[in-house]
Amino acid sequence: MSLFEMSDRAKKYQADLLEFMDSRIYPAEAVYHEQMRASGDPHFQPPIIEDLKAEARKRGLWNLFHPHPEWGPGLTNLEYAPLAEIMGRSHIASEACNCNAPDTGNMEVLTLFGTDEHKEKYLKPLLDGTMASAFAMTEPRVASSDATNIELRMERDGDEYVLNGRKWFASNAMHKNCRVLIVMGKTDPTAAPHRQQSMMVVPIDAPGVTVIRNLPVFGYADREGHAEITFENVRVPAKDVLKGEGEGFAISQARLGPGRIHHCMRAIGAAERALELMCRRAQSRVTFGRPVADRSNIQDWIAEARIDIEMIRLLTLKAAYLMDTVGNKEARTEIAAIKVAAPNIALKIVDRAIQVHGGAGVTEDFPLAMMYAHLRTLRLADGPDEVHKRAIAKQELRQYRDAATAEVS
Repeated sequence: MSLFEMSDRAKKYQADLLEFMDSRIYPAEAVYHEQMRASGDPHFQPPIIEDLKAEARKRGLWNLFHPHPEWGPGLTNLEYAPLAEIMGRSHIASEACNCNAPDTGNMEVLTLFGTDEHKEKYLKPLLDGTMASAFAMTEPRVASSDATNIELRMERDGDEYVLNGRKWFASNAMHKNCRVLIVMGKTDPTAAPHRQQSMMVVPIDAPGVTVIRNLPVFGYADREGHAEITFENVRVPAKDVLKGEGEGFAISQARLGPGRIHHCMRAIGAAERALELMCRRAQSRVTFGRPVADRSNIQDWIAEARIDIEMIRLLTLKAAYLMDTVGNKEARTEIAAIKVAAPNIALKIVDRAIQVHGGAGVTEDFPLAMMYAHLRTLRLADGPDEVHKRAIAKQELRQYRDAATAEVS
């Protein structure tokens, strides 16, 4: 078996998922858009999504992301990678299989750090797909790529904490089924920088929690939403602190590692679909008496897209393999690298596919414009490119600094 060859069970899931995409997901995309348009509500929960969820569950294509056999199939990161890529080809596939962000990350946090009460009240409904959740970390007043900047205060008052502050880009908070937030804030501003933050489980309808507005992204009002939320004297029982006071930064790192690789896998799937659309369009359109596919610059774009996709797929599989074998911490350089590479490369391929489609490429007649908006946003989500490049550079330089120190001594 080669290093990245899929296990037999992963191959079975892959075949089943591909069939599900062809027979149910792709045909449902037009139905989804029609139901959304007819509703007049940008955050409507279209019935087709619930139909697809029921079908995915019946087929055993449910909670594929979850690494714990108690809650899902117990696939490794390497086994899940091609499945996430397949789901990334359609904007409705991940939710249909209960593998959509940010619920996946929140479910893993509740699995690892939630109490029995949290698991019963929130984790089980999330795993059943009857509830949605949001992750409230980013703030409008500070550069939230540095988590030590977080300002939302969580002050102890007896057996409770009192929360005051403002969050935004709380993805999923506008979802009709969203019932709970995982909130990161500052419990002790005097502690060491990475011990100041804590995470708490907060019902979205708790007194003092106000969803101010949805934030459109590139003009799209995403159905799940990206909400701005205020917390005004929100009282949270101390039992709803995850893992313990001061553990917020550690939890965020545990959560964002798998989340980043899932995003990258889906980005590769989007790039594959964009390349397919580009090839089909280039062959079907004629300019100046010849198919567009005959033009050398278009052939260059197609060739480069295939080369780039194969490169980022291999790097992503390497990161998944390292996460499985040596852990997320040891794989941090590869995780950071794919988080920079995958969205940027997928974005370039989608951009070229749009160009080949001409004016149609920027309309809703094709998924390319939505893909572009999502992928461009992904260069900021879960840490901007610059933060990940900084981490890679520091790790790269450390070996030379350590070598220089050893030579001096």
